[in-house]
Amino acid sequence: MTKAAKTSVVAVALASAWLGGAAQATEPSHLYISDAIVTGTGKENRQIGFRECLSEVLVKVSGDFTLTDSAALAALQARAAEFVATFSYRDRLEGIPIHDEQGTHDRPHDLTCRFEPATIDPLLAELGRKPWLSPRQVMAVLLAVHDQTHRFVLARDGGESPYMADSLAAATVPLALTARLPDAATLATERLDFDHLSQLNSTELKQLAADIGAEIPLAGTLVWSDSARGWIADWRLIENGKAHRWQISGVSFDDAFRNAMRGAARILSGNGAP
Repeated sequence: MTKAAKTSVVAVALASAWLGGAAQATEPSHLYISDAIVTGTGKENRQIGFRECLSEVLVKVSGDFTLTDSAALAALQARAAEFVATFSYRDRLEGIPIHDEQGTHDRPHDLTCRFEPATIDPLLAELGRKPWLSPRQVMAVLLAVHDQTHRFVLARDGGESPYMADSLAAATVPLALTARLPDAATLATERLDFDHLSQLNSTELKQLAADIGAEIPLAGTLVWSDSARGWIADWRLIENGKAHRWQISGVSFDDAFRNAMRGAARILSGNGAP
């Protein structure tokens, strides 16, 4: 199973978070655990899983996805087995008998790797990053969308684009972030439409974030562009009285949400700009 498939499974599991406002576990100990989907329990596939888990943990602990482009990380991944403290498997087809000519070495498993801070934190230092261990602020995602046919503000229980809400939820997972969307009732009460939301100032955005139980606002516009052959996303994160802005264009909305979460995590972690 590919990473994309893994992410889609996580998105379904997190869909209820928009309704209940449940936060992902971000206690430091949880940051040092990662999962990968591997085929069977053989050594060769286990090494592949170790490399993936190491990369994911380094990103999650630092909040900086850009380190995946580092040549130094590739060198560390070649030694990934040295850094794993413990690991375990779960058969994804547990309870389903082996059929046809399939053997246990062909069955998909969840490989869970646990790392120690005393191992991971020095590796981050080698990569020029630092661990982000302070409590991660809950973000309110306040997004005005203009697709091919109409304009709307994305709500966690809205009917305009439920796939977008699932995609946003999935984008928070690799960085151990918690994001909340407003519900449709809040949007109606505040009379928030595309134009109104786009014009809110920092103080108004912070108040709206607080009203939906979040600590920090991430506001944005997501506009479909035929000429760009995709979506154009503009993001604005209000943090400590400062507005951080960035943009991405010509992408899917999945990539736009990943860009939003990666940019926000870099800022909040202190590991760089978006």
